[in-house]
Amino acid sequence: MRSLKGSASRCVLLGDVVGSRAAADRRELHRAIEGALGVVNARIPAVTELRVTVGDEFQGAYSTLGAAVDAALQLRLLLLPAVDTRVGLGRGAVTILDPERGIEDGPAWWAARKAIEEVEQAAGRPATRHLRTAYRVSVEGRARLGSASSVAAAVNATLLCRDHLVGSFSDRSVRLLRGLMEPDTTQSELAQREGISASAVSQRVRADGIGAVLAAQELLRGLP
Repeated sequence: MRSLKGSASRCVLLGDVVGSRAAADRRELHRAIEGALGVVNARIPAVTELRVTVGDEFQGAYSTLGAAVDAALQLRLLLLPAVDTRVGLGRGAVTILDPERGIEDGPAWWAARKAIEEVEQAAGRPATRHLRTAYRVSVEGRARLGSASSVAAAVNATLLCRDHLVGSFSDRSVRLLRGLMEPDTTQSELAQREGISASAVSQRVRADGIGAVLAAQELLRGLP
């Protein structure tokens, strides 16, 4: 093994597919994931771009929590309704074990693994069944950042509410939310895609909570 590289503090993303073992065509599933990861990588700058690791797991690393949260939601929307994903976000030190093969380790990854395990557990409870995203700060990160635990609690509260809304959306509302998160896409263009009026799109954005998700995402996107 090559020599270890120095540690750097990052926000990492660790994800997998919900119920992937039930997929009828795992090759097609893999192609869908690869395609969605490519779109997200083109839209959101990353320290380490999202990539499939083993089976249905994928990971990446970002310089800010806002970018990681944005990547998690955009990836999920690109794959819904056929495929759903869950994500653990972790902040802390990352050690590069092998830069050529992209092998990393460290507290940030351990925190992300803990977060995704908690998402899976929460999804098994009726009240939090729609949760798909959680954020954890490593022990050393909490010591260094001071208020990190309070920030994490606020972020997780927002993610819980956001994921509940998204998980409750109809397929059409998911498509509208996905379209409104695309660069320069208007409600009029989405109305043409859906074969409905622009006023019908506007009504659904207000009534279903799509606008609230967009507003929350805009605030989350600005997190350092």
